[in-house]
Amino acid sequence: MKDAQPRLLDAIRGPADVKALAPADLPRLAQEIRDEIISVTATQGGHVGPNLGVVELTIALHRVFDTPRDSFVFDVAHQGYVHKLLTGRGGDFFRKLRRSGGASGFLYRPESPHDAFGAGHAGTALSAALGMATARDLKGTGEHVVAVCGDAAFTCGITLEALNNVVTSTKRLIVVLNDNQWSIARNVGAMAKYLNRLSTSTTYNRIHHDLEKFFTGLPHGHEMNQLWVKWKRETKDFFVNSSLFEKFGLRYIGPIDGHNLEELQKNLEFAKQSDVPVLIHVMTMKGKGLDAALNSPEKFHGVGGFDPVTGDPVAPKPGTPPAYQDVFGQALARLAKEDPRVVGITAAMPSGTGLSKLAAEVPRQFFDVGIAEEHAVLFAAGMAAKGMRPVCAIYSTFLQRAYDQIIHDVALQNLPVTFCMDRAGLSPNDGPTHHGLFDIAYLRCIPNVTLMQPKDEDELADMLQTAVELGSPAFIRYPRGPGAGVRVKDRPERLEVGHAEVLREGSNIVLWAIGPMVRDALQIAQRLRTEENLSVGVVNARFIRPLDRTLLLSQATVVPLIVTMEDHALTGGFGSAVLEALQEADCPACVERIGWPDKFVEHGSGVESLRAAYGLSPDDLYRRVLERWKRLSAERVEAGA
Repeated sequence: MKDAQPRLLDAIRGPADVKALAPADLPRLAQEIRDEIISVTATQGGHVGPNLGVVELTIALHRVFDTPRDSFVFDVAHQGYVHKLLTGRGGDFFRKLRRSGGASGFLYRPESPHDAFGAGHAGTALSAALGMATARDLKGTGEHVVAVCGDAAFTCGITLEALNNVVTSTKRLIVVLNDNQWSIARNVGAMAKYLNRLSTSTTYNRIHHDLEKFFTGLPHGHEMNQLWVKWKRETKDFFVNSSLFEKFGLRYIGPIDGHNLEELQKNLEFAKQSDVPVLIHVMTMKGKGLDAALNSPEKFHGVGGFDPVTGDPVAPKPGTPPAYQDVFGQALARLAKEDPRVVGITAAMPSGTGLSKLAAEVPRQFFDVGIAEEHAVLFAAGMAAKGMRPVCAIYSTFLQRAYDQIIHDVALQNLPVTFCMDRAGLSPNDGPTHHGLFDIAYLRCIPNVTLMQPKDEDELADMLQTAVELGSPAFIRYPRGPGAGVRVKDRPERLEVGHAEVLREGSNIVLWAIGPMVRDALQIAQRLRTEENLSVGVVNARFIRPLDRTLLLSQATVVPLIVTMEDHALTGGFGSAVLEALQEADCPACVERIGWPDKFVEHGSGVESLRAAYGLSPDDLYRRVLERWKRLSAERVEAGA
């Protein structure tokens, strides 16, 4: 029996090894990369479809350019796995993708010098690449800067702002437009329709190609072709329409087949020699190499484990409660059916936020605005100003992008917009670009805002009902993943705003907790009662703003120790709100704050492993509370209390 042929991929230690391969070997390398990505993501989860679509493109980039001297800036970096495999990050490191000690799921500067710019949010590549190219020009160096942008990035305002500045900032920039017609969901809006027309217009492509070929075939043809391009742009496309990108001053090339290595390398080499900014329009297939991903691009944008042959997802463990996002989606669909003023708005995340149910059942009251969080919030404000009750479903970390709109357009005008923030807390495998650990701090300082977090699924439905009826800006934060397993009642109740829920009375310590930390607080209270004979109360705070100051002050005057517990950064978080309330009331209570430290939390294998790594495991929490109680008791004895 003939021995299996050694894998080319196993010999790749860096871009030089990619360049050394014969052209005939490249299709085999591409297939090996696809096999590796499918194998690893089937067990570890990850962004399958985007990476399978850019295999040939990334190989071609590394054949033509020289990283880390040349810089690749990948938009979002959902498609960065191939780049990692070609820059010395294969083997066991890649096989622990998105796990503790393994490769990040995104480009990450501390991980490799080949990662010129980190990303985890869409739309950043063109601005960053333009800044890098302009810095190169100022320094007088000659390296190349390549921005790899998905077509959905051009629905982002920041990308269009950068596009408007390209020709006034640099003469040398290469932009690769990776056009697969998808972001996470199918792209929406005028830009998606325009790119589709551009990519399917045989007349446009034939005329431009023929004219270029004609001019460049003449003596001094290159100069004549440049004059033709300039004249055509300045005479408003008298004979042949320019692309939108040429109107912004970029030389447009394409569309070309993004899976044809020879064609890709030829056009990249041309762009490399160009003395004007160039945009190469590349057509790719999201999920190429895995039939299930080709047939379900949205599902396979980012997945958990799956069968690498059939594509079927790994079944959740029996008895796993529904995810918070699905509980929210069901509750919103019910509200929308009952109240035509209620609408749902998402920024290209209908499935990830749970709004797919609303889209299916009440499509007239569903709006996907594309990757445009700023517009989503301002759009919602406009609807609210006309009497609607919009609900914006945006991940906590993505809502950071619309901070000015929250303050200036929603809160300042006290408009009734509800924001439902999934992924508040950890998004463990995705890492620091996706952890929602800062929303309490950036929201609780804003006037007119109500900020809540439920302890379970049923309370989430109650909070949504409360928010929609409130008549002013409201924010609900909740974690990624399954709920607590609590049944959602048939009719949600409106909560009394600013009133916490006492779950357990206590005279020694009271634990004030929010969200998933409520369950930890109850376990700690019971353990302290059993092991230390301490009387420990538990309060489900529910409302971060307005805080239940009446209850807090009534307890703080008689209970020696208040402990705050939050799934959020300590700086500016829920515990800080408690301290401020006590200080303003001149209440000298002893407070222990528990939450995430003043650091960017890395990616890891799961919530439990990251909590353990940062001293927030259940045992760590128990020890923290007990040790603070013992120190306080010793201080009180010493003081004669």
